[in-house]
Amino acid sequence: MSAPNDLVFDAQGGFWFTDFGRASGRERHLSGIYYAKPDGSSVEEISFGGTGYNGIGLSPDETTVYAAETFTGRLIAFDLAGPGQVVKGGRGGRLVGAAPGRAFFDSLAVQANGDVCVASIADGITTLSPEGACRQTPLPDRMVTNICFGGPDLRDAYITMSGTGQLIRMRWPETGLKLNFSA
Repeated sequence: MSAPNDLVFDAQGGFWFTDFGRASGRERHLSGIYYAKPDGSSVEEISFGGTGYNGIGLSPDETTVYAAETFTGRLIAFDLAGPGQVVKGGRGGRLVGAAPGRAFFDSLAVQANGDVCVASIADGITTLSPEGACRQTPLPDRMVTNICFGGPDLRDAYITMSGTGQLIRMRWPETGLKLNFSA
């Protein structure tokens, strides 16, 4: 691993995380998705060879793990057979959807209804349904890098706007997914 990035815990306490990879001169270390057991006894490589896996999240029923690829602006899904187990033949994942235009994907958050909200550098927040339907939420900063949900009803979206160095809170039209092991 060269640049571990985002993570999400499952109900069993294990966690999924991305390794963004890195570039140095003419050399590029590719990106991967990993699963670690809560007791630290193992870390398993689930997928390797991506182009900048960044944000990661689980579907509400934890049967799918999603990863946002930064450089391609694509959301990739991996179907799961159980905690840390990708369905046989699924190590390459499947395309859920892509950012319209030429946006880059960063961090992501999953809504309670299963839709995935991805911070999109150049396009605000891109929300993709598991079937690939796409909706844009434009924001006044072209460097949107993170989104998470909070507040008593999980309808407050906390969004980092890195171009202006701001953290904003806005009411979101859908409820965010309550994370495992969150306060």
